[in-house]
Amino acid sequence: MPELPEVETVVTGLNKLVVGKIIDHVDFDWPKSFPNSDEEIRSYLVGSEIVNVKRRAKVIIMELSSKYSLVAHLKMTGQFVFRGRTNWGAGHPNDSLVSKLPDKSTRVTFTFSDNSKLFFNDQRKFGWIRLLPTSEVANIDFIKKLGPEPLSSDFTHNEFRKQLQKRPNTNIKAALLDQSVIAGIGNIYADESLWGARIHPQSVVKSLTTAQTNKLHNEIVEVLKLSIEKGGSTDRNYVDAEGKKGSYLKFANVFRRENQECPRCGATIVKIRVAGRGTHVCPMCQRIKK
Repeated sequence: MPELPEVETVVTGLNKLVVGKIIDHVDFDWPKSFPNSDEEIRSYLVGSEIVNVKRRAKVIIMELSSKYSLVAHLKMTGQFVFRGRTNWGAGHPNDSLVSKLPDKSTRVTFTFSDNSKLFFNDQRKFGWIRLLPTSEVANIDFIKKLGPEPLSSDFTHNEFRKQLQKRPNTNIKAALLDQSVIAGIGNIYADESLWGARIHPQSVVKSLTTAQTNKLHNEIVEVLKLSIEKGGSTDRNYVDAEGKKGSYLKFANVFRRENQECPRCGATIVKIRVAGRGTHVCPMCQRIKK
């Protein structure tokens, strides 16, 4: 599943590519991917202008001039890919899902008044796009439960510590993956941040010192910023809004580096299971307290 940096990269691209575009019509082949009534589509989508694109955790929100918004979750394999009249089909022939669009993975196609298009591709059909009044977006159940954004100015050392105290008896990796504790952190960036802070993923939250949680806070912010700078990870089917893959995994220190040397101490990185997820850890740098 795309994580926060991947979604942020898509949002940045969409702001550049589709803001100001007027939606002429929409086509979709899978109702669960686009669960909206014909009346809603006619009244609030067709003819409206995209005025802003933003992110909340891993959710993409496209605000429309009709006072409605398109709320999208990419889930496992969802993609937004833009194609204009001058670059239709250009770019990335090795990326089978985006080399020639629409293809068998295309679930929704937005056609704009200038004939450019925005494709929502989703091979496994778990993603969705819902059309909702903009005023109601913040009241969606799963959005109401989200913790703070890790890249917001409100995400301070004290706020992070306060959020962690919601899960004092759990391991720190499970706490990081809990979206009600902190929004948008997934498996890749949890492993990378914990490695950077020299904290074992199985460490119990209440055992961590203030210095450790402050260091972890800093690592989370730095890892996410670096990944956004690199365009996200090149993980499976993820691409940005122009169909380009990210490069963060080339710079990862521990994720998917099992049986390789730790770049900090030279010990062999191992893969274990924590919080139900494959977890990468350096047994020397990240020792668990007895």
